[in-house]
Amino acid sequence: MFIRLATLIALFLLTGFLSYSQSNRDTLLNKVDPQKFAAAIGKSADKLEDALVKKSMKVLDKMQKQETKIYKKLLSGKDSLQARAKLNELQGKYAAMKNNLKNSIGKAKAFLPHLDSLNTSLKFLDANGIGGKVKDALAKTNALQDKFQQAEEIKKFIRERREQLKQQLEGLGMIKQLKQINKQYYYYAAQLKEYREILKDPKKIEKKALEMLSKTSLFKEFMEKNSMLASLFRMPGDDLSSFGGGLAGLQTRVQVNNLIQQQLSSGGPGAMQQFRSNLQDAQGQLNQLKNKISQLGAGSSDAEMPEGFKPNDQKTRSFLKRLEYGTKMQSQSATRFFPVTSDIGLFLGYKLNDKSIIGIGVSYKMGWGRGWNNIRITNQGVGLRSFIDWKLKGNLFISGGYEQNHKTAFSDFDQLRDLNAWQTSGLIGLSKIISLKTKLFKKTKMQLLWDFLSYQQVPRTQAVIFRIGYNLK
Repeated sequence: MFIRLATLIALFLLTGFLSYSQSNRDTLLNKVDPQKFAAAIGKSADKLEDALVKKSMKVLDKMQKQETKIYKKLLSGKDSLQARAKLNELQGKYAAMKNNLKNSIGKAKAFLPHLDSLNTSLKFLDANGIGGKVKDALAKTNALQDKFQQAEEIKKFIRERREQLKQQLEGLGMIKQLKQINKQYYYYAAQLKEYREILKDPKKIEKKALEMLSKTSLFKEFMEKNSMLASLFRMPGDDLSSFGGGLAGLQTRVQVNNLIQQQLSSGGPGAMQQFRSNLQDAQGQLNQLKNKISQLGAGSSDAEMPEGFKPNDQKTRSFLKRLEYGTKMQSQSATRFFPVTSDIGLFLGYKLNDKSIIGIGVSYKMGWGRGWNNIRITNQGVGLRSFIDWKLKGNLFISGGYEQNHKTAFSDFDQLRDLNAWQTSGLIGLSKIISLKTKLFKKTKMQLLWDFLSYQQVPRTQAVIFRIGYNLK
């Protein structure tokens, strides 16, 4: 009788707990749109994976072409048979790297904190019966982790090839080829770093969903057991199958702790002091080793880049991220021929490198009348602009430009077809960039320009021009 009563009580408590958990889960999923969240992650992961594969394929192709040229030169020497064998071996290695990049090879995935959080959140939704786009996004984040791991292996492969070729190329006087290989390695490592930075900037929907999930105990418990970081620090009794069994033979934190305690207790009263001293020595040696690795170029930069080489950091950025756009304004006082006018311009610039920007723009000249007693809005002209800015020092730039301006008042667009009404301007001068801390404008550009073609214009226009521009990005 007592056993039956205890069983009924246990079943009642268990049912209540399951109902409470189900209620919590339902409340959570009502606050987060799983399909929209998964679709955003899937789209981002797919796009980044394509870019990563494309860049990796491109660098492998370039490296293979460069090495093939090197070995073809070696074929004309006395060791041509050995060079032929090396060339065939080399082609096989590159083919294997490209094949691995195209397919999932099932190796350990790269650990990227934000990507791991997204992946675990999708696992959580999948475990709670949310299908549809969740499973698709989960597959894409897994594939992206694979590609990052393969990219690290490609970087290691390029570094090894560079070291192997270094002595041969220096001996043959092929320093130019060695510089090209070093540059390939540098830019590829920098590109991988740029892709990781993209992952650190989550979209609004991703950030909001993760914030909502992280506030619940259900997700926290799931994260502690199922994230990649958790799999690296398993506790006794945890299931290792989720990590492919790769860590099944490793000691857990508790086992290592217990082993240290046993050794210290059997070592006598001075064992703890000796342990601390050895630990400090080991920490110092690890720091020295880390510094040496950094100096040898194991990070994203390269300590053995060609002398005088200045990397172009813009090369690793996407086309859209190299664009700058904004607005420029300029006003002129009334003259014998023209009323008070204001030029309102829009421009789009492209960063060639860290020091120079080229771009195009359009302008509209608005007339305000000839004074406070005669205010009248009129169309006084339009303009087409091109420009180049080259950094001189700090925030000071040398600026130049070529413009075509229609400086005759017009009432309809058909009048703009008269080519004789357009005047040419050639500009050169200085620009000063001032950073702004506003939501709309990122920086201000003040320009003092000389129109060296103004003296040829009839009627003659201003030779010295002052403009203020506001960059939106």
